[in-house]
Amino acid sequence: MIKHWQKLLNQINRILDLAIIGGSYFAAVYLWLIVIRQDTRNIALALSNAIWPALLLAAMIVFLYQLVGLYDSVRAKPFWHNAKRILFLNAIVTLTCAALLYLFRLEDFSRGVIALFYVLSSILVLCKRLSVRIILSIYRSKGYNQKHVVLVGSGKLAQKYVDTIRKYPRFGFAIDGYIGTKGCLTGVAHLGTWVETGSRHLAVPGLDEVVVALDWDELSLLPKILAAAEKHGTKVSIIPYFNDYIPTSSTLESLGECKLLNTRSIPLDFPANAILKRFTDILASIILILLTSPIMLAAAIGVKLSSPGPVIFRQTRVGKNKKLFQMYKFRSMRINAEENTAWTKNDDPRKTIFGGFIRKTSIDELPQLFNVLKGEMSLVGPRPEIPHFVEQFKETIPLYMLKHLVRPGITGWAQVHGFRGDTSIEGRIEHDIWYIEHWTIALDLRICFMTVFGGLLNKETL
Repeated sequence: MIKHWQKLLNQINRILDLAIIGGSYFAAVYLWLIVIRQDTRNIALALSNAIWPALLLAAMIVFLYQLVGLYDSVRAKPFWHNAKRILFLNAIVTLTCAALLYLFRLEDFSRGVIALFYVLSSILVLCKRLSVRIILSIYRSKGYNQKHVVLVGSGKLAQKYVDTIRKYPRFGFAIDGYIGTKGCLTGVAHLGTWVETGSRHLAVPGLDEVVVALDWDELSLLPKILAAAEKHGTKVSIIPYFNDYIPTSSTLESLGECKLLNTRSIPLDFPANAILKRFTDILASIILILLTSPIMLAAAIGVKLSSPGPVIFRQTRVGKNKKLFQMYKFRSMRINAEENTAWTKNDDPRKTIFGGFIRKTSIDELPQLFNVLKGEMSLVGPRPEIPHFVEQFKETIPLYMLKHLVRPGITGWAQVHGFRGDTSIEGRIEHDIWYIEHWTIALDLRICFMTVFGGLLNKETL
């Protein structure tokens, strides 16, 4: 029954998306040409010239939505899981349209319309999906639109699944009962043991899924359960007995007949993502070096005049894959013996007057753009640490070394949330790991924006 309603909901979803996307084009044409440009004679305003682009855009985008699975069930997935895909696909179609307008010199069809179309269609589609999600969550939490499940297992893992379903009723899962030892699971109907019942309960009409949650000492039953589920055509989901040790970012790979579970798969492991981030780093670092060259020249003169010593301070840091590299900064302190074993403090007596200024304004970090250009760092990523502290923290801070899975950055998710300098290492690592596991190019842009409009001036005293 749930499959029937899911198919109907998917069809309604597609129709609504077609209407919203097509309507967004008409709204963009009207707002841009009549309200903003007041160009009432533009040929794009003619119904015959507007209806075909609207239909083509709507059909193309909905086709792409279908292609990447945006009409599949999302009851257990977070909203932003698909929202990022929608924004990305809409951007691809919009940029393609803008390129075609430029290529064929279609001057009457304004690129401003296309840009406004992207904004309107993205906002309206996301609002529609969020509204549907909220309505369905409320509906499911009241006991409707439930996905019926039989649970196989009676240990701690099975109890964890039961507790999760109770904690999140908005997911819409109803446990019809469990097969296992009697009296082990609370609040769930006992259907008998597998020896007693066999596959009888897997053939019940209206059953949507069998969830297998066996502890390690019950794994001998797994082949029989899978064979029975396949015999009755019932969908099976397996909670592995090592569930508590698997991060959410895990992926499954195939090596011949061996299935390898990669417990620490991250977005930047995928070549396309890595190439995109590196290309962005190279392009942005070249542009920023050119734009900030007058500031760096002035900073170099100021450092040279403020105290004896080199203009550039080079310090060994730990980078991607734990490789050591020399990180560049404008020297803000007098030459001292603790530069590789001690953090700077807010009122550090080693700072020069000019050094305090460039640290306060983050100008001392600008030479790291050359580290980015060389490939030792990225614009955005976890801040690199000196080897002395890496050796210390890896023994005391859980998951500390995971930050070295990616290139270190000039700025990062932890820094824009206040974790810079002598602050909580635990909080910093928590933010760094979240960034590594949730990386997108949009997140990098967000962090850069937050850095420019809130992170350049730090709390250090002059």
